[in-house]
Amino acid sequence: MDEDDDDDEDEDCADSSLDVAFEVGAGHHVVLSIDVSLDSYSLMITTPDLSEPAELGWDDLAHWHPYALRWSELDLICRAIAARDPQLPHSGVPLALLCRFAAVFDDDDVDQAVATVDAAYAALRPARWEGYWPRGTDWLDRADFRGQHVIWRRDEAGNLWAQQDDRDDEPFYSTRLGPDTGTGEGFPHVPLRAVLNAATATVGDARLPGVPR
Repeated sequence: MDEDDDDDEDEDCADSSLDVAFEVGAGHHVVLSIDVSLDSYSLMITTPDLSEPAELGWDDLAHWHPYALRWSELDLICRAIAARDPQLPHSGVPLALLCRFAAVFDDDDVDQAVATVDAAYAALRPARWEGYWPRGTDWLDRADFRGQHVIWRRDEAGNLWAQQDDRDDEPFYSTRLGPDTGTGEGFPHVPLRAVLNAATATVGDARLPGVPR
């Protein structure tokens, strides 16, 4: 193999990576990083206070830890994206891309969540498509942690993290398994709270007539 072939392979590897950023409001973004060649996905967030994106979770073929968001948080984020950009309605592309990073628990309205994800997938299905296409129930098969002893804790600042008490249950692979350390290490609770607050403000503003988006 000559140097030209090596260069072509390097270009192919570089071209397989893609970052997709969705703003939820006031300079706060949710970023999906995709590497097609590795079948790898990473969920990150950026805020005006961060010098670089903070990773919430990842989904790959090796040591995946995708469960970064509760369903209600993902739904809020996608509603904020839609409020800012009419070309990205909810339920649609953002939810279809980001739902792999959310899970449902005993206190969620699971039927509503599955229907919303199903609508997001359907929005991407090409006209006259006759082959397999993912459904909301496919997402639920891997995102359902009802009855798996996942307990959510909250601190005084409002940060949420999960604990799983029974080791015999389906493992809850997440980096969101401890409180805020106050050191900048571990799960980025403070940036996530800022993103969710920005999304809440965007969704609230979008309900008021005459408010620019």
